[in-house]
Amino acid sequence: MANHTNLNFFDRCLVQFDQALRSCVPGSSNARRLSPAAATKESELDETDKQHAAGLMRINHTGEVCAQALYQGQAATAKLDDVRQSMEEAAAEEVDHLAWCEERLQQLDSRPSALNPLWYTLSYGMGAAAGLAGDKWSLGFVAETEDQVCEHLEEHLDQLPENDNKSRAILETMIADEKHHGQSARNAGGAELPAPIRQAMAVMSEVMKKTTYHI
Repeated sequence: MANHTNLNFFDRCLVQFDQALRSCVPGSSNARRLSPAAATKESELDETDKQHAAGLMRINHTGEVCAQALYQGQAATAKLDDVRQSMEEAAAEEVDHLAWCEERLQQLDSRPSALNPLWYTLSYGMGAAAGLAGDKWSLGFVAETEDQVCEHLEEHLDQLPENDNKSRAILETMIADEKHHGQSARNAGGAELPAPIRQAMAVMSEVMKKTTYHI
């Protein structure tokens, strides 16, 4: 992870633009860890199950695009260097999830959502706003985001075709990672968000899931 402390404003903008491209352009993200699905044998899925699994993994891929944007937005406006560094490190860890989901979509003969640039932009703005509100709120935003992500990943585990073991292996590892990120944010001093903000985040998440499943 590059040290952004000595970069000027223009350099920071270039770094942010590069990260946006890496998040939104298929094939641009490289995982540091081997996919949890690599050691799992592919099961035969009929066309209906394959399309359903692809829709769920498309949602999960977009969720990771949003996570990249949230963390990058928060890192850009974080007031404390250690908080900024923790946001950048979390974003780097989330790249694995992004790459795993994209690889699984390819295996399912599908593709990422065409709406990813829109969701990245919206999420970056939310992350930057959280960072401007103060580091304790920014960390609280991370914790709440990870809680909601874990909730919908666990729902997807129940909704996946029963024999789609590859997708299941990916989601189980992602859940463990997301829970760790959320707890780390709380341990670092994250404040609990007000109920209206948590509800607004949940509504936005539902809109994203319903549109991304198809598009």
